Amino acid sequence: TEGCGNGACTNEFCASCLGFQPLDHNTAAIRALELYKMNAKLCGRHSTAFPDNSSAKETHPALSDNLFPPREDFREVHYLTEEKVYEILSICEGKKDYSPLIRVIGRIFSSADALVQSFRKDKEQHPNTKEQRKTHQAKDEDKDEDDKERTTAMEQESEASASMEGATGSTENRLGPVEVSVDIEAVRRVYDRLLSNEKIESAFLNALVYLTPNVELDLTYLDVYNTNPDYLNIFIIVMENSSLHSPEYLEMAMPLFCKCMSKLPLPALAKLTRLWSQYSVEHIRRMMETFQQLITYTVISNEYDSDSLVNDDECVVAAAKCLKLVFYANVLGGDLDTGHNEEEEPASESSELTLQELLGEERSNKKGPRVDPLEKELGVRTLDCRRPLIPFEEFVNEPLNDVLEMDKDFTFFKVDSESKFSFQSCPFVLNACTKSLGLYYDNRISMYSERRITALYSLVQGQQLNPYLRLKVRRDHIIDDALVRLEMISMENPADLRKQLFVEFEGEQGVDEGGVSKEFFQLVLEEMFNPDIGMFTYDESTKLFWYNPSSLENEAQFTLIGIVLGLAIYNNCILDVHFPMVVYRKLMGKKGTYLDLADSHPVLYQSLKELLDYEGDVEEDMMITFQISQTDLFGEPITYDLKENGDKIPVNADNRKEFVSLYGDYILNKSVERQFKAFRRGFQMVTNESPLKCLFRPEEVELLICGSRNLDFQALEETTEYDGGYSKDCRIIKDFWETVHSFGEEDKRLFLQFTTGTDRAPVGGLGKLKMIIAKNGPDTDRLPTSHTCFNALLLPEYDSKEKLKERLLKAITYAKGFGML
Repeated sequence: TEGCGNGACTNEFCASCLGFQPLDHNTAAIRALELYKMNAKLCGRHSTAFPDNSSAKETHPALSDNLFPPREDFREVHYLTEEKVYEILSICEGKKDYSPLIRVIGRIFSSADALVQSFRKDKEQHPNTKEQRKTHQAKDEDKDEDDKERTTAMEQESEASASMEGATGSTENRLGPVEVSVDIEAVRRVYDRLLSNEKIESAFLNALVYLTPNVELDLTYLDVYNTNPDYLNIFIIVMENSSLHSPEYLEMAMPLFCKCMSKLPLPALAKLTRLWSQYSVEHIRRMMETFQQLITYTVISNEYDSDSLVNDDECVVAAAKCLKLVFYANVLGGDLDTGHNEEEEPASESSELTLQELLGEERSNKKGPRVDPLEKELGVRTLDCRRPLIPFEEFVNEPLNDVLEMDKDFTFFKVDSESKFSFQSCPFVLNACTKSLGLYYDNRISMYSERRITALYSLVQGQQLNPYLRLKVRRDHIIDDALVRLEMISMENPADLRKQLFVEFEGEQGVDEGGVSKEFFQLVLEEMFNPDIGMFTYDESTKLFWYNPSSLENEAQFTLIGIVLGLAIYNNCILDVHFPMVVYRKLMGKKGTYLDLADSHPVLYQSLKELLDYEGDVEEDMMITFQISQTDLFGEPITYDLKENGDKIPVNADNRKEFVSLYGDYILNKSVERQFKAFRRGFQMVTNESPLKCLFRPEEVELLICGSRNLDFQALEETTEYDGGYSKDCRIIKDFWETVHSFGEEDKRLFLQFTTGTDRAPVGGLGKLKMIIAKNGPDTDRLPTSHTCFNALLLPEYDSKEKLKERLLKAITYAKGFGML
């Protein structure tokens, strides 16, 4: 249909042949298949095509202007450079005809080979022959070796200056600059110049639609990236298009393009992520919003149910995988602290291993939580990022969370991860409420598994074992009773801690369906955190607790608190715990650094910050050495050398960063090492096989344990259900909510404690709390009662609003103990 461009061509099948009869597209397609079958010879593109047709007319005088109109097609352009684009644009602007540029863009941007060769940093990097390609590939390999050597040198240098990095709590991006052959700045300038023209903009869209099927085939069936690493240029160039978020792209081009990108091999994905991490916040945000909008657009345009899952939507899955690259670029580009990791303790051995072997079963998570392949390839974790370029919360996609069937997704995550996609492999896109539901399923299945194994073991051994974790305690001796029982379990068989918990208070009739456990946890913590015991110190200014370095309590007490926190997560209970964020960071595997003092020890942090910022003579004015002092439990001073002979080493402008780093390390790590290790050991006894670490960030773990401090009673009213004859329109119910809304903050917390067993909102807020208000007879002098296990309030139909308020306040103020109703 186009020909080779040689007016003297003698190939009878070529459109440039003088006697060739023009064909319509359908006939040409049929003829092309016939020629392919007979292996017809191609004449090849003529190297001296006639741009102005003058030579053609000289060779063939019979050709007239009507048959061969002058037209600049730029057929000799096989790839684009910034200069070539501007040259063609200038010609088009002069003629006020942009069709030649549109045709060039369509041809180059729809061809993978042409796009790979376009916008190179220098002309020497255009390999057109096999020999040049081999030379170019060899140069790339040499460059990769240089990059590896440079990275190794940087890592060694970073390790040598670890003490200095600790003062700021962050490390430089050790990856070094990512070298690519495409001139990204030139691509951006070209896009900025061309996308203002609507006709040219549509050419980019159409070209991308034609490009993606071929790229998908290349990546699916050919090892194109390993053969030519510059194949990555296609994705770099396309992602610089600032119009990708427009509805036309989201509907026509982006779904398949995301699918192509998700098929890139892991090294290519890692390289793309490292490259993007060097972009500005604006560019990273634009890419994030593009993939987010594609997910949202697809989710709201379709209907999902248990038979048609969002997990099966290829577009949403591919967009989530692409969003993962932007997420890790956001992590790499932020403030990183890849050092300061807590030493992992080996998991406790127990008789459970023998039991598993006896039953011919193996635990799926025996080796601990899974590691994301991209995370491993990049050598960085989300936990390593103190402050990302874009807040993590912006990566959460709420429409996706609304349609996700978490029970099915959890099954894919645990069982069918090879054949089915689970959004828990992209936890950044899920909110804490959705992830907590996944954790709930994991915990429940673990409980049922323990129960089943115990039953089978009982049959094999011929003895009756308890399928539950039962604790019988006395209110007046709750710590002693709980400590003895849990310590025995943790020593004999820690796996029993993963059984479902049932608590019984001696002398009380309450049956534990969740509510009794809630009170047990609260009473244990009240006792343990009592300042008189001396296990923790309390800061009046921050209202937070910290480990007492001089505590006389043995490690078993701290292990018990760790077990209690783990059991609270495992049994879906919320605790009133007041720890600084550094505790949760340490539980997840990161040591505390100087920056964490801002939360846990704000006065000390401010003093150290002033030391770092001081512009005068530090040594003369401050007169500080590398020896520090603290007071113990009895008020006696204790000195500690941050370095050997620290009392003889003055702090000056050159070593003050090291001093600050060592001071923070001592306060947050070394001084409380014994207490924290025992605490973490207890926590991991319960959560070691849980997906907690791979799903949640430290801030979310705190939310999981402590619940939300924001109490939205309006949301609670909207989601409350009624039973026994009550409805939201009843007089008593209207009076009830008016009364509750009029309560102060303290009374509202007492009401929550009375009704649900905790004064905190669950993950997701009070709107996620399914409270039931049931009628409990006609007007009476009896107080309201509650079933904390089921968040149920039993409310008599009082005859006045005043009586309702008086009875309710009395009930929530004196609400200790359980009985049978």
